[in-house]
Amino acid sequence: MPPSDDRIDPRDWSLLALLSVLWGGSFFFNGVVLRELPPFTVVFLRVSIAAIILLPGLWIYRLAFPKGLSGWKPFFAVALFNNVLPFSLIVAGQTYIPSGLAAILNATTPLFTVAVMAAAGEEKLSARRVAGVIAGLIGVIILHGEGFGLASGQGFGILLCLAGAFSYGVSALIARRHLIDTPPLATATFQMLASALMMTVVAGVVERPWQLPMPGPATWLAVLCLAALSTALAYIVFFQILRRSGATNVMLVTLLIPVTAILLGYFALGESISLREIAGALVIGSALLLIDGRMLKLTRRGITPERTATWKATP
Repeated sequence: MPPSDDRIDPRDWSLLALLSVLWGGSFFFNGVVLRELPPFTVVFLRVSIAAIILLPGLWIYRLAFPKGLSGWKPFFAVALFNNVLPFSLIVAGQTYIPSGLAAILNATTPLFTVAVMAAAGEEKLSARRVAGVIAGLIGVIILHGEGFGLASGQGFGILLCLAGAFSYGVSALIARRHLIDTPPLATATFQMLASALMMTVVAGVVERPWQLPMPGPATWLAVLCLAALSTALAYIVFFQILRRSGATNVMLVTLLIPVTAILLGYFALGESISLREIAGALVIGSALLLIDGRMLKLTRRGITPERTATWKATP
């Protein structure tokens, strides 16, 4: 179960970093795939291939399928708000706005999650957490500077991405209430199966994928990476963090995604890192520590009443 003091489990810091890499790559892969395929077809392929990849794990770990409609109901609910709606909204939004701006808007997810969890009475709406999330969002904006390419006529794309971020917050609430005791592999697999079923209907009715021209090898490679890395593996990691550290904490990954994208560009592509990007990363790191609260408690313990009295008495 998540910690009662809303701190991040120490084991999940590395998983948050890994998840930021996996999900950060999805913006790049989406950008490649959208050159040849329409949005709903992209989402359909993403969740369907991810489900196929995850299915053998159920047999390996002897995980049983949900029983009856009541057993499947929470997985369909999570699939709707965690996959179908946000994937579709964000991918559609990326047809109107650049990937950099989409990543910034995606970083509002913790704000929506804090609000949703507090409204539902699941997590406390503490000033520390709200301030930390806002500081983290400021850090994301500093990272991107003016490079996100906002132009006239992009308002609809912005609204779509914000709606996707809100949908993630709702999905975290549903998962927290109904799936917290389900193994991460099972949760990831069953929600993907539910997502694939729903997207088969949506893509079939709206875009009729079978009538589209066959995409090229680069597009198929991006689709496979999107499904295997940014979806199948990513959601196993996601639900593991959710079980141990809670809904709001797992959504902090959206603040880390821009940082990992810059670091990957530096180490893998030899790109330079500017002082602005370093400043943004430091702001985000400070925000994460503020949200976690552990460092603040250590600081308060260091300033005891006895020490305060001693400092005051010192000439």
